[in-house]
Amino acid sequence: MNETVELSVLEETRQLAADADRAVVKAGTNSLTDDESNLDDEKLDKLVDDVVDLLERETEVILVSSGAVGAGKGRVDYSADTVEESQALSTVGQSHLMRRYTESFERYDRKVAQVLLTQNDLDNPDRFTNFKNTIETLLEWDIVPIINENDAVATEEIRIGDNDMLSSSVAIGVDSDLLVTLTDVGGVYTGNPKEDPAAEKIEAVGRNYDEVRELVEDSSSSQFGGIRTKVDGARSVSEHGIPAVIARSTEPDVLEKIAAGKRVGTVFVPTNGVIDD
Repeated sequence: MNETVELSVLEETRQLAADADRAVVKAGTNSLTDDESNLDDEKLDKLVDDVVDLLERETEVILVSSGAVGAGKGRVDYSADTVEESQALSTVGQSHLMRRYTESFERYDRKVAQVLLTQNDLDNPDRFTNFKNTIETLLEWDIVPIINENDAVATEEIRIGDNDMLSSSVAIGVDSDLLVTLTDVGGVYTGNPKEDPAAEKIEAVGRNYDEVRELVEDSSSSQFGGIRTKVDGARSVSEHGIPAVIARSTEPDVLEKIAAGKRVGTVFVPTNGVIDD
């Protein structure tokens, strides 16, 4: 790449992420399901272990979780060939997903709460104020909010469509200090790492955003296209002064490493003057 982020800026951004008092952590479907798209208990427990690492550092955590449809597939013998079937599966899976989260967090004597949103909830000022007040109260009570899109009622006109954008909207709206997007790849690469063994991980995104976005567009496929919304979501929060990290969910102690300012994933540098790059 022709333009990279200076090392001093990268280290300052990592430290800013490490110092976060409030973090939004987004876990994608592949971070929670197996190869057959069923909910994977080991992956979910690992995610909870990582979240608790942050909680024990007295960092407030808001978890944005995908996986409801996958959890539904594991409960009933139906496919998700239509929107209606996907919505129905999400209702079956959401209750199972929350049950597993409840059980997993109970290992640490932690409580969780379910919050389901649509785009209307984010766009309507009164509804968003109510949502934000609820989140603030849950955090005061030391309860972990777990957010997902309300797939059962979302339609083409109102659905957010991707939890990557939901997580960035939430991070901005609740004054988060950090957004971490956990995925099945180790960050943002110069190509599709699932198809191109020569693809290299990009350590940081700042002034090089346009070039990175072009690389992502060129390397995206139906299997890898989701990285585009992750990059867009991370860039969105960085424009509001919030550092963001895209990292691999299977990385050992991934959130602990971020909280320690260690090298992990791809870091997005705030672009509104918080850090001058």
